[in-house]
Amino acid sequence: KDKWFFRLPQSNNVMAYAVVQQMKKQGIKTIGFLGYTDAYGELWLKAITDEATKNGMKIVGTERFARADTSVTAQALKLTSGNPDAILIVASGSGAGMPQKAIMERGYKGKVYQTHAAATPDLMRVAGKDADGTFVVSGPAMLGTQLPDSNPSKKASLAFLEDYTKAYGAASANQFAGHGADAYTILEKAVPIALKKAQPGTPEFRAALRDAFETMGRTVISHGVLEWTPQDHWGYTNETGVMMQVVDGKFKVIQ
Repeated sequence: KDKWFFRLPQSNNVMAYAVVQQMKKQGIKTIGFLGYTDAYGELWLKAITDEATKNGMKIVGTERFARADTSVTAQALKLTSGNPDAILIVASGSGAGMPQKAIMERGYKGKVYQTHAAATPDLMRVAGKDADGTFVVSGPAMLGTQLPDSNPSKKASLAFLEDYTKAYGAASANQFAGHGADAYTILEKAVPIALKKAQPGTPEFRAALRDAFETMGRTVISHGVLEWTPQDHWGYTNETGVMMQVVDGKFKVIQ
C-alpha cells in the first residue's frame, strides 16, 4: 500500500532532529520520555532515542500513558525524581497540557520539550502558566511572520496565511489547513509532469502522477522542504523543523 501513499505531515525523525539540535545547544545530556502508549508515542520514542544516541545523549527514563488517562502523577514523579536535564512529552492537542502541568507541579527545573502534535494554542489553554518556557517543535506553516529570511518556507508560509485569512477570517488558519494548502502546491508541480505521459481520468495518468511525486525533486511548501523518493514517501528534509518556545502564553520562534 505504501507505494501509493504520500504523507504531508512531517515524520517524527525529522522533528526529532530539530529537537535534538536544540538540546545540543543547551548542553542536554540526559532525557526523560513521557509519551502516549500508542503508535505515535512508540515512533517518537524510537526517533528520539536514535537521534539522541547519535549526539551523545541518553534516555534515562521512559514513562507511558494512554490518551484517555486523566492523570500522569505517578509517571511524572518517577521521571522528575531522576532529575534528567530535559523531559520530552509526546502527546497531542489539549492532551499535551495535562502531562505538562504534572511535570511542573512536581517542581521540575530542567528543560521541557513537546512535539509538533502539541504545537497548538490548546497547550497553553490547558497548561496555563505551566507551559511557559516549554520548547515545542513545529512545521513552519503557521510561523511565517516570525521566520528568519533564511528559512526556505517563509515565503510559502506567508502566502498560505494571507490566502487562508482572506478566505476564512482572522485567526482561522491552523497546522492542518497548511497541509491542505500544500497539497495544491504539490499538485501544481506534479500534474504537468504527469500530463506528458497520460490524460486525466485514466489508470495511466494516476500511475504517472504517482511517479511524478517521486521524481519532482526538492519542493518548498509552507510546512517545510519536501523531497519524496521511491524509498521515502515522508520526504521532508532536516531543514523543516522549527523550534519555538512558549513565552508569556504565546509561541515564539527561536532564532
